[in-house]
Amino acid sequence: MKKLLSAAATILAVACLLTGCNEKDSKIKIGVIQLVEHPALDKSYQGFVDGLAEAGYVNGENITIDYQNAQGEQANCVTIANKFVNDKDNLIFAIATPAAQAVANLTKKIPILVTAVTDPETAKLVKSNKKPETNVSGTSDLTPVAAQIALLKKIVPEAKKVGLLYCSSEANSIFQINIAKEACAANGLEYIEGSVSNSNEIQQVTQSLVGKVDAFYVPTDNMLAAGIANVAMVANNAKLPVIGGEEGMVVSGALATYGINYYELGKLTAKQAVKVLKDGANPADMPIEYLEKFDFTYNKETAAAIGVTISDNL
Repeated sequence: MKKLLSAAATILAVACLLTGCNEKDSKIKIGVIQLVEHPALDKSYQGFVDGLAEAGYVNGENITIDYQNAQGEQANCVTIANKFVNDKDNLIFAIATPAAQAVANLTKKIPILVTAVTDPETAKLVKSNKKPETNVSGTSDLTPVAAQIALLKKIVPEAKKVGLLYCSSEANSIFQINIAKEACAANGLEYIEGSVSNSNEIQQVTQSLVGKVDAFYVPTDNMLAAGIANVAMVANNAKLPVIGGEEGMVVSGALATYGINYYELGKLTAKQAVKVLKDGANPADMPIEYLEKFDFTYNKETAAAIGVTISDNL
């Protein structure tokens, strides 16, 4: 038996030498909590994983990533957050505001990086976006809301009234909607708010605004992003354009957007993670970061279906 154990130990040691095992690196655990599955958040996660790999932190080799999806349920966010805290993870990556809030409420010690959070300060995750002074930092998905409303006016110059669709319980959505209201006023547009509290209300609320508005605007709202196909179905049947907050909405049937690249946002957050893991950086001193480049995207099929011509100069 002793000979067998000795042989096994030798084999393990040789394997570690051949694969570059490192006892310290192998203990790095990163917990990932994602609020819900939809293209924008999925891309943020993939960008984060790829960004870490490019920096030499490869899942399954020298780090372990524990990915958990809350399926849009706040109770699941709390359960997952508790798991990561109990596991004593080295770093927690939270995707979307409710997921970030759940984790931040349970630990003040484990470094937390967030993404797809429009305004961490308003969400009370940090004391200031410039200097967090908490164990939380990360990246914001603040999109050019005013430019998106201006885009709506360019595409539909005859529009007089806009339906603003959002989830009333998402702080990031309310933040964007307030900007959208100001942008509507600046562009000579009236607006009607269409708020929902759960995904089952999306189709009904959208339908209730048909005949009352000339177009819809949907910010980077997690609930609406996950249910954007329902919005698009109602709006497209009524030949009403939908300007979305991000590209994934356009892919799923909205007309157009002028927004950020969530994959690149995830990679930007990965750079912050490397600073924490490798250099010992403290999130309290790390400003919230933003992408500076925005992309125009439109759905050709939707444009044809609702009879809208997209100008080449857009």
